[in-house]
Amino acid sequence: MKKWGLVLAALLAGWGAAGQFEVGQVTITFNDPTRSGGFGSGGGTGRQIQTEIYYPVAPGSNGVIAEGTFPLVTFGHGFVMVWSAYSNLWQALVPRGYIMAFPRTEGGFSPNHLDFALDLALVNERMLALSTAPSSIFFERVSQNTAIMGHSMGGGCAVTAAANNPLVTAYAGLAPAETNNVSAIASAESVVAASLVLSGSSDGVTPPNVHHLPIYNALNADCKHFVSITGGAHCYFNNSNFNCDTGEFFASSGISVSRALQQQITYDYLNSWLDAVLKQDCEGLQAFEELLENDERTTVEVNCDAGFTPSPCPCTGDFNADGTITSADLLVFLTDFGCASNCLADLDGDGITGAADLLIFLGLFGNNCP
Repeated sequence: MKKWGLVLAALLAGWGAAGQFEVGQVTITFNDPTRSGGFGSGGGTGRQIQTEIYYPVAPGSNGVIAEGTFPLVTFGHGFVMVWSAYSNLWQALVPRGYIMAFPRTEGGFSPNHLDFALDLALVNERMLALSTAPSSIFFERVSQNTAIMGHSMGGGCAVTAAANNPLVTAYAGLAPAETNNVSAIASAESVVAASLVLSGSSDGVTPPNVHHLPIYNALNADCKHFVSITGGAHCYFNNSNFNCDTGEFFASSGISVSRALQQQITYDYLNSWLDAVLKQDCEGLQAFEELLENDERTTVEVNCDAGFTPSPCPCTGDFNADGTITSADLLVFLTDFGCASNCLADLDGDGITGAADLLIFLGLFGNNCP
């Protein structure tokens, strides 16, 4: 068992990437020459899209982006809200190995929802392009797996940004709102990316039956999940914000969770789901599925006919893929692992690689892949 303990420690060390980074920040103003307006410095022609970008930094590196490639999450803010209201989200996700980009456009009282959706899509595209630009700090740092996400108005605009967009791997909405001059509900019919909608059951600003659920139901993703936080609010997904909180004071009732608890629930689902979808991480997949099955803080709806298994996750114990776990899988296990690498398959340390080791393997890892 001592030998197995060392092997297990090494495996877990390899998986434990969560929280290993500090947070770096840079402001980039992207330009769309086909449109006008926007928000950003420098003037000039075209639409200016000032974007605040947060990225992983290795401790002690003086703000230099860490080695490796990191999934991108482009985030849309809510109505008359600022990107800084979502510092809780970048502080939760970036240290886990994500890049987050926050366009600052359409923050006034008469936002153009179509323009904001186009801004989100353009920032996602331009950030991917920076990964191929040797002069950029993001050169070879942005993974091809990206998510477009948003809260309230931004969650609705993110639907349109993800619609018919082959560059988007995943869509996530936090209390997403139906939008005007372009309908998020109508756009959802063209979203095929893996999708997650988080909702507060006591949200009176964007009532779930009018906003969140119609958007979710219209999504055309092969695998989508709806998570309702029992007693959850509209504005508790973000930090306290005067405009949002004032609207909620007059609109919502029956809120029974704290802001801190709602945010923790949000992180639990977002962290595991993003890890599974964008990083194709088996541990994240298992954590997400366990939440869906056992979390008493929420009610969930799952539509996942195509399955929800990231490609590197075949290790369910059904090693020969015949739909059952039998002695035939043990033969595959022995053939593949055996004692070819210092007897690492001798998990119980008895000097023999046998059925007992397979039982330990399945019991410890379940649906994970060491």
